[in-house]
Amino acid sequence: MKTKLLVITLILSSSLSFAQTKLADKFFENYSYEKAIELYTKALSKGDNSAHVLTRLGDAYYNNSKSEKAAYWYGEALKEHKKIEAEYLYKHIQSLRSIGNYKEADKWFKELSAVQEGDSRLKGYNPDEVDLYSKLTAESDIIVTIENLPFNSENSDFGSYVVDNKLYFASARGHGKKVYNWNKEPFLDLFEVNIIDNNEFLTFDSPNEIKAKNVNTDYHEASIAITNDGKTLYFTRDNINKRNRLQYDKDGTTHLKIYKATLVNNQWTNVVELPFNDEVFSTGHPTLSVDNETLYFVSDREGGLGQTDIYSVAIYGNGYYGEPINLGEKINTEGREMFPFVSQDSTLYFSSDGYLNLGLLDIFKSNILKDDNSEPKNLGAPYNSGYDDFAFFADSTGQKGYFSSNRPEGKGGDDIYSFNAILCKQHVKGVVKDDRSDIELPDVTVRLIDETGMVVQEVITGDDGTYYFEIDCNKTYTIVGSKPDYKDDQKTLKIAYDNEKEHIVDLSLIPLITDNQIVINPIFFDFDKSNIRTDAQFELENIVDVLRKHMDMEIKIESHTDSRGRDKYNMKLSDRRAKSTRDYLISRGIDANRIESAIGYGETKLLNKCGNRVKCTEEEHQINRRSYFYIVSEF
Repeated sequence: MKTKLLVITLILSSSLSFAQTKLADKFFENYSYEKAIELYTKALSKGDNSAHVLTRLGDAYYNNSKSEKAAYWYGEALKEHKKIEAEYLYKHIQSLRSIGNYKEADKWFKELSAVQEGDSRLKGYNPDEVDLYSKLTAESDIIVTIENLPFNSENSDFGSYVVDNKLYFASARGHGKKVYNWNKEPFLDLFEVNIIDNNEFLTFDSPNEIKAKNVNTDYHEASIAITNDGKTLYFTRDNINKRNRLQYDKDGTTHLKIYKATLVNNQWTNVVELPFNDEVFSTGHPTLSVDNETLYFVSDREGGLGQTDIYSVAIYGNGYYGEPINLGEKINTEGREMFPFVSQDSTLYFSSDGYLNLGLLDIFKSNILKDDNSEPKNLGAPYNSGYDDFAFFADSTGQKGYFSSNRPEGKGGDDIYSFNAILCKQHVKGVVKDDRSDIELPDVTVRLIDETGMVVQEVITGDDGTYYFEIDCNKTYTIVGSKPDYKDDQKTLKIAYDNEKEHIVDLSLIPLITDNQIVINPIFFDFDKSNIRTDAQFELENIVDVLRKHMDMEIKIESHTDSRGRDKYNMKLSDRRAKSTRDYLISRGIDANRIESAIGYGETKLLNKCGNRVKCTEEEHQINRRSYFYIVSEF
């Protein structure tokens, strides 16, 4: 007998826990995260420590930007369930980083990498769960226009660098010069072209070889950087000897080296090789830190992490440099990292084929120079394509610049493209009113929720009931208004590309207290049953919220049926339903003494003509199936 009772108790507990979880899910899906947290926690207390409950608790806090609690519940999910979906593992890492727990985050990042076969190139993505191509080609809140520049030639042109409205680049447009056997084009030389910026569009003069003595040779010169004072030029060149001939290593390979030149009488001269070059590996693609005290470059020297890595070296002046330092695994992979560029805000841009990308070399950016724990981010389309995309350069605003690509719509092998990135912003505002009185409502919490369920902004309405958000383009938002003693109202807003467009989204909150009643939507029961369904629980939570806010309020419950069925049976059925409604409120922590009565009246108080044997529509019968919650006292 004891065993049977134990089994019955376990089944009942499991059933209650399941119902609690279903109700919590309904609130979660309606962005009512606080209520969802309460209900998931209750389900947990009843023994439901499933991965679903624990990760949903994590999500509810994560979406409300409560990182500490999010990290805790994701951590609990990982303790209880050795394997959870990579999505939650990633959110756990993000939450830990958000609260500064980098050591623990790194531990779980290694775990994530292990889940994903330990390949450093995966860098936080699970290819089985993330459609990366869609992610990287999806339009963002930035409107980017790109243009193939008019001076591109039928051969390779790449590697932009702009100083004083003069664009420097490398080109294989040379005529009558030696041909590079690898691509059957002339060797690269450095060129310059004047830019005329009319804000709305750019125009260019005809390009010419840079004004220089002994910079361009019969072999490759490319990839430059110029100091802030405009007096020192760093550039990449094939390894050549004093007789202007290529130097080869023992395997017959010629390597790249970095050289510098100085500006004298408006001409680059005094070419000097940098001391950290070597005859057995390549060194190239120089770029400078904002303060010009550090040079970043690319090399395939021994001890690197991949085929080519990015390094830094201190510039001491007077021709002295520090020891080259590999930027490490936060940047470098087993693949190729190339063409670094440091913008005015010290963001490092570079190209790589060592991370998941759209194909071949993609352009990435990283805050590694400001944050040691920063992870690279793929710039996505249209900067990147399924081809080689590289040699990124941005002006001081970060909104205009250039990159190079060999995408097929170009004019030559590699082409230079300009880009203009405008942050597409729109505006949404509205008035929140009482649905019945049409009066503006103050103190309403209005939340802006993105497609992932994350609360991205939150404001409180003033006396005039108004709210305002600045929003990103090309996204879908849900706007939710909440106020005690009112039902939430929410509207969905799908945003397209239209910079500075304004949207008016008004909200109407239905008051829960009207005259002497708490008014909610009809509570539905299954046919011939009195158990409280999940959708009915969802509505009854409004009653719970009102009673919790008004601790001295007492109510009585009335339940009514339509006329179909026997009168006596309907009386009993409605009474059972009234009492099960009362019992639900008590189960949610409402003192039983605050519910004066719970009585069913069957079909004795019909609201329309639909009595026995009167033909009515389903909608007319529905009017009579109702529950009332009368306020009998509020001290």
